[in-house]
Amino acid sequence: MSPKEIIELQRKRPFPGFRILNPDGASYVVRHPEMMLVTQSRVYITIPPSREGAPPAGAVYCDPVHITRIEPLNGERKGASRKR
Repeated sequence: MSPKEIIELQRKRPFPGFRILNPDGASYVVRHPEMMLVTQSRVYITIPPSREGAPPAGAVYCDPVHITRIEPLNGERKGASRKR
């Protein structure tokens, strides 16, 4: 997916929350728009803290090109599959 498409989803209000899926089977849940940072070459996703009010436990990143799809947390499939 392009960074622009990801940013559009991140800016949607109300924020629906979604799951980012990669071709290696990894998936990351984003429940709040501030849990991620999108740049031209990376999407940084924070790992939620173990307790409320604590800072994030860490972060992971992936290349936007390798994001195969994004699924809303409510189960509807709105994210487009990346075409080659």
